[in-house]
Amino acid sequence: MKRILILGATGSLGRHVLEQAVAAGHQVSVLVRNPAKLPTETRSLITVHQADLGQIATPDLAALVRGHDALINCAGMVTEGQVFVDLVGHIAEAVESLPAMERPVCWFLGGAAALDIGNTGRKGVTLPKVRDTYWPHGKNYERICASPLDWRMLCPGPMVEQPALGQDRMRISTEHLPVQLPGFARALPAPLLLLVFASRIPQMIVPYADAAALMLAHLEPADAMSRHRVGLALPEGMRGKKDTWAARPAASSSAAA
Repeated sequence: MKRILILGATGSLGRHVLEQAVAAGHQVSVLVRNPAKLPTETRSLITVHQADLGQIATPDLAALVRGHDALINCAGMVTEGQVFVDLVGHIAEAVESLPAMERPVCWFLGGAAALDIGNTGRKGVTLPKVRDTYWPHGKNYERICASPLDWRMLCPGPMVEQPALGQDRMRISTEHLPVQLPGFARALPAPLLLLVFASRIPQMIVPYADAAALMLAHLEPADAMSRHRVGLALPEGMRGKKDTWAARPAASSSAAA
């Protein structure tokens, strides 16, 4: 059993993290602006703190974090731009202010655009069109990468409300996209690499439930996911569907991209 603090527990991904964490018997706390949005059947099983994450003072946030084994941040959206960057920085600063022995394992949410594109030496956030919206993922990665925290950044593609497939079936990677790329990708100019990247997005349209399960499966300090970007894709041969992905190559209904 872990003592877990979930930020953004009423959002699309956060609801799944909350549900699975409670079902697994973890001791769960949440920080939310509106407790009424929490599932009625769950409220009596968790500790609820009411505050605006973007407005709470750093020392007050640090005080809430203290005493937890893990912090899972599902709050924020990449489309909020600098607001999202500031939010992640605010959370990181609060945890960093604690003595090293009191800092929890921290999961942050990024997106597939923050991962390395095979061996090309490039990330999705460096590609034309992608960087226009998803540049915050790059900034957030730079921020936490420079931090002494025991962090992990989940970098899925678009996430959808579908039944979980199970961790044993999903493709999971660290640092690089969890999908196959052609050998010639490294030589492609950015506009053509963008097309290859976009063509792989359907393989990375994953259920929220599987994304939540992946984070909850890696809460031990200094485990295999520690200080890594973590990619997630459907089983080989499967392609997901999401209405908005074609227009926005790395889109998601949350922070991920």
